[in-house]
Amino acid sequence: MAIKVIAQLREVKLGKNPGKKFVMRPDLYVPIAEKKVFQEAATHSGISAGVIKAAWDAAGEVIRTWATEGHSIPIPGLGTMRFGVRSKAVEKLEDVKTSLISVRRIIFTPNVDVKDELKNTSIQITCLDEEGNVLKRVTSGDSGEIEDNENGGENQNGSGSEGGNTGGGNNQGGNTGGGGDGGDDLDKN
Repeated sequence: MAIKVIAQLREVKLGKNPGKKFVMRPDLYVPIAEKKVFQEAATHSGISAGVIKAAWDAAGEVIRTWATEGHSIPIPGLGTMRFGVRSKAVEKLEDVKTSLISVRRIIFTPNVDVKDELKNTSIQITCLDEEGNVLKRVTSGDSGEIEDNENGGENQNGSGSEGGNTGGGNNQGGNTGGGGDGGDDLDKN
């Protein structure tokens, strides 16, 4: 099992060093039908797909309700989810308004098992020229470091990573994925 990535040669016009560069993007995956997920879970558990779907639908309703009440919700086997906001910081009390909120956010924090699975999964990169012809294929030899969005955008071994954090209090900085608006994160807990 591997994560597939495409690195395609493109003309990059923005940034410090414009020019032709290999730009990476995930290879498009085929979405898995919800029905197939329930059938596979039924096969692994011995519980009927209908019962699993009914339980999952009920859990989904509880997760939505509690998250909108400001709770951080455990999603068994995966991690936790909560809602938050990205907003601008102001110095004066009278300047605090809802218009400072630029976006509402869904914050997912994977558990250790999910992080370990990602860390131990190889990445296969297919390099393409501008026309889409395959130039070479590369399989990852990286350390498998995982960005930890709950700790100021640091990865698992503690060194900083680009992109800022997706939550965890009052965070000055960017958003996950690199380059933010310099606003603050004010997340509901």
